[in-house]
Amino acid sequence: MTTPQDKGPRDNRWYFPLMAPNTKGEKFAWLDPTSIYINGAAFSDLLDDLCAELDSKSIDVVAGLDAMGFVLGAGIATRLGRGFLPIRKAGKLCVDTDSSSYKNYSGRQQDMEMRLPAFAAGTRVLLVDQWVETGGTMHGAVQLVEQQQGTVAGMVAIVMEENDQTNSYREKYHCVTAILPGTELQRQCNAQYLESFKTYDPTHAFPL
Repeated sequence: MTTPQDKGPRDNRWYFPLMAPNTKGEKFAWLDPTSIYINGAAFSDLLDDLCAELDSKSIDVVAGLDAMGFVLGAGIATRLGRGFLPIRKAGKLCVDTDSSSYKNYSGRQQDMEMRLPAFAAGTRVLLVDQWVETGGTMHGAVQLVEQQQGTVAGMVAIVMEENDQTNSYREKYHCVTAILPGTELQRQCNAQYLESFKTYDPTHAFPL
């Protein structure tokens, strides 16, 4: 079983092999990081690694993208001592909303919403999602923040796959990812396959 004592350097963090491969086909994301959240040590270390590269003084509020961005976003907000703002799929909020359209990782057109108003003009918003594949969902979140005259203070994810859209994010914003660009793990993620899938065992993530 992988433990915190097995941690390697920053491009080989011990908890990455806990992530599970997709077993349901092309309509679903190619892997599932939620087993990191199940394991308390893994989740704590993931948050430590992400928050180490964030400056709370430059962030007013943390926004998590529906749905799994809620998990990371709320955890990061708590660590930074900042409030948490959920950005939701359309039709979920019972208050007035702003909306934006985007294409998700599967190419489907969807709408997302944010409460109106969510913050004052000039508020610095950190955007958090579990995984950034094509960058479409993140683009919708950027639109919502800017529609309410906020400023994107940065982006956080376990990984950003590398493509024209996500490369533009790294050029424009402070982007923090657990899997670092330029590493072997980043190259595996770009190919949407992890070598750790060969030895994946779901019991390794079970809470002790």
